[in-house]
This record gives sequence, C-alpha cells and structure tokens, in this order.
Amino acid sequence: MINGQRILVVCPARGGSKGIPLKNLQPFLGVPLVARVGHLVAEIPGIDRAVVSTDSEAIAVVAKESGLEVPFFRPESLSGDRISDLEVLSHALVEMERLDGVNYDILVMLQPTSPLRRAEHVMDTIEMLINGDWDAVWTVSETDSKDHPLKQLTVSDGRLDYYDEGGKQIIARQQLVPVYHRNGVAYAIRRDCLLDQKSIKGERTGALVLEGNMVSIDTYWDLELAEYIFNKEQR
Repeated sequence: MINGQRILVVCPARGGSKGIPLKNLQPFLGVPLVARVGHLVAEIPGIDRAVVSTDSEAIAVVAKESGLEVPFFRPESLSGDRISDLEVLSHALVEMERLDGVNYDILVMLQPTSPLRRAEHVMDTIEMLINGDWDAVWTVSETDSKDHPLKQLTVSDGRLDYYDEGGKQIIARQQLVPVYHRNGVAYAIRRDCLLDQKSIKGERTGALVLEGNMVSIDTYWDLELAEYIFNKEQR
C-alpha cells in the first residue's frame, strides 16, 4: 500500500501487433519489453499486485520470469487492435478483485512500449494522484513546436489544406500555445474513475509533465531511437 491506498499495476501486453510482430517481446538492449516492466516494478515500494493482461502464452512465460503475475488470460473478445485501454483495464481490475477478494483503490497502467521510464516516474505519478486527489494522472511530454496542431496539414485527392484554419495566422513559433501528448510512461487511475465514470481520464485528471526524450515503441525505428537515447544518457 501507499498512503493507505491498495495499488494494482496492470501491464497490457496482447500478442498481436501490426507494426512489429510480437512487439511486446522485442528485446530492448537485450531484455524483452514486457520483462522490463517486471524488473521496474520490483524497484517500486508499496505495489500490492503487478499483473500482465495478455492473450499470449509466450508473453505470459516471459512476464512471469520477470516478476509479473499472470493470474488470468485476456479473453478473445478483448484481444483485437480496436479494443480500448478502458475495456482492458476494467476487465483486469474486476478480475483481480474477484480473485483476490479485495478492492484496489488505484490501478496503474504500465505499457511495455515505454522502455525509457524510470521507477521515480511511476512513483511521482502515484503520489500526484493521491496528494492532489485527482481522478487520474497521466504522464505527458510537451509537443515539439514543429508538430503543433496549428502547423499540421491535410492532403485529400492531392489537395493541401490546413488541419486547423487557425494555422493560417501562425508566422512564428512564439505564437503557439504549448500543447502536450501522452508519452505512455504511466497512468494512475482511481477505481471509481474506471468503474463508475467508465473512463481512464476522469472529470479531474492531472498531468505530470516529464522532461527529456520519451519514446513510445510502434516501429523498429522507435526501438533503435530509444536504445540510442538510453545509451547516450548513460554516458
């Protein structure tokens, strides 16, 4: 427990992936992505349970070896690429409460695809949720001004247009109001936010802004980039 709150960590790791086959088993500096989550959780005090939600026997084996538990397998109905985080996390929470006979106060989602996360990122997310009495807290990164929504374009039948008409007024980056994006490092969500509000982003959700480069793995290039950043930061 942390401050009297019972904590359940869920690592969602389905077997299917279009960008990288068996992405969650891809090695990052020699360690499978899903295993890195297990190793990281071992560094975080106060976690009551840490489980993987998967439909893959191969992922389950690696997850167990890393210290994650696999008390259930994800049903086929929750294994497609159009299944939301809300559905996966709600299923995991309800199933673990049934198996353990307790209610968990906070669920923390740690996706395998963020190998640059550190234990302090997760602890800071949980502490911000508890101390600020938020419904949920997400980690985010500031979006580079080159990728700002007002600088985005659309192409339809070869015709170029602004994604947002407000882009016509932008001359210098100093005119842009900072925007942020999910970096996938950590999500801390209260039980009633998931089950009652039926959302991973409740009415009051806090943002923990992380500095530095955070890479969410979707492609082989992302893997190479994340390894480069990790190695550079270790120098």
